[in-house]
Amino acid sequence: MNSIGQPIRRGVGGFADGIKYFFQGLGWVARNPGQWLFGLIPALIALVLYVVTLVLLGTYAGDLAAWATPFADGWSAGTQNALRVLLGLVIFALGLVLSVITFTAATLVIGEPFYEKLSERVEEDMGGVYKGADVPLWRSIARSVRDSLITLAYVLMFTIPLFALGFVPVVGQTVVPVLGAAVSGFFLTVELTTIAMERRGLARKQRFALLRADKSPALGFGVVVFVIFLIPFGAVVAMPAAVAGATIMVRGRLTPHHTTTP
Repeated sequence: MNSIGQPIRRGVGGFADGIKYFFQGLGWVARNPGQWLFGLIPALIALVLYVVTLVLLGTYAGDLAAWATPFADGWSAGTQNALRVLLGLVIFALGLVLSVITFTAATLVIGEPFYEKLSERVEEDMGGVYKGADVPLWRSIARSVRDSLITLAYVLMFTIPLFALGFVPVVGQTVVPVLGAAVSGFFLTVELTTIAMERRGLARKQRFALLRADKSPALGFGVVVFVIFLIPFGAVVAMPAAVAGATIMVRGRLTPHHTTTP
């Protein structure tokens, strides 16, 4: 049993189960193309914002590198340029990593009403929507922003050290990518399951407790989503399927006692 009284199914198969939930979500949006198109709208808005931000970061990465290295002003031109070009590339690479990590949270905040409706449609097809207490939209969005910022703080606690370790020979090319995918995947699952869990009245700490207690499917689901999100435009195209799959996982595995309409 986990910390809030739900049964936990542990085992090696749990990771594969998480992958299965994503493909169940993909199957659902394939059967409901109108919902897929509906779910693309906030993802496209977020994509435009992120592309503009990354273009600006790429344009001014050199200036940021120069600002961060005033101690190199007296160096020879070749050494100074080499340092600042390398630092500019590191700044832009870190921006890319953070964009992958934060895209889901930003899209969910932008598309709160869209994905709430999509998630409800999934549950309707599975036998009924769990109806919790009605929360005003502004309060729901404010809570989502707050929870996403807290989650981002946790992500950065892991991501920044892993990013630095990525420059270590051998370890940076073998162990670090695996750990990075696992960390990013877990927190993607945290974000994507938020809508269905909040509908059941589960606060952030309770949601974390459920996912920590059943890590294998959370990792399986999140890692496959993370890998797809690395593909150009993958995050946009797959976002509705990821929300649908997360809803199926919440309903079928994480909160099975809350699957019927009260």
